[in-house]
Amino acid sequence: MIEAVREIQDRLEGQHYVTDRAIATTVYLAMQLKKPVLIEGQAGVGKTEIAKVLASALDTNLIRLQCYEGLDANTALYEWNYPKQMLRIKIDEHSSKTADEEESLIFSEPFLLKRPLLQAVTNPDRAPVLLIDEVDRADEEFEAFLLEILSDFQVTVPELGTIQAAHRPYVVLTSNRTRELSDALRRRCLYLWIDYPSFDKELRIIMTKVPGANERLASQISAFMQAVRGIKLGKTPGVAESLDWAMSLMALHADHLEHETVRETLGAIFKDRDDVAKMNGKPLDVVLGSMEGLEGDELRAWTETINQRLERELSTR
Repeated sequence: MIEAVREIQDRLEGQHYVTDRAIATTVYLAMQLKKPVLIEGQAGVGKTEIAKVLASALDTNLIRLQCYEGLDANTALYEWNYPKQMLRIKIDEHSSKTADEEESLIFSEPFLLKRPLLQAVTNPDRAPVLLIDEVDRADEEFEAFLLEILSDFQVTVPELGTIQAAHRPYVVLTSNRTRELSDALRRRCLYLWIDYPSFDKELRIIMTKVPGANERLASQISAFMQAVRGIKLGKTPGVAESLDWAMSLMALHADHLEHETVRETLGAIFKDRDDVAKMNGKPLDVVLGSMEGLEGDELRAWTETINQRLERELSTR
């Protein structure tokens, strides 16, 4: 690994984000090539977190544009502050200003409401991190508009002229793949896929993110999550659910997984009634019973065999 990539990895991990070489390399290349990064993966695997920790690591602003169906250019770029403009016109009713002077005044920068994209273009001190979150939720029309912004990082406001970014933002786009993004947008970006973490990586994440978690409990949580992700669920739990569950168990002063506590906290893992019903009862007994007494390499090996037993149990229900 080249020293610059190692430094990026150290910076991200300095912000308590458990990363790997692929993530660090992609972030480094995006910074060097000044290209956006498109991050895809299942919900809850840490896509958004990359932008947050990158902003913290670079000691710069994080500007977030949350996408949704119906998002338009005005909401993402800028709007005029109409109430403020009307108040200014009312105040100047009896002034000696001409109509042109009044128009120039109310369509000046103090009356401009900067939305996330314009905020990123006009950030004054240094390059910010622009997070365009869940871009797959936005319409295709907005995606086409976004391509123009990402191309030149300049914005034309008819009343003010063209505004060029003094510091080109670091751009992170995330997608949960609810719809297919255009080839044009994909070609504009570097691509990173984040999968569910391995047993060892998830163990590191829990130990890093959950203060006071002991290694035994963290290992059992990681192994349990590896097991449930191997079966077909309505909503497969991600790392976010692992952390929620770990913190819930810590709040209950649990130091290991035991049947009653796990049953009572299934709502921290599964967010679908059918998934809770599917795992409750005998499948849960199979997982916890076969896990009991295992540690370290034995628990790691257990994660590779438990899925077949679970599938057999679920197929008989």
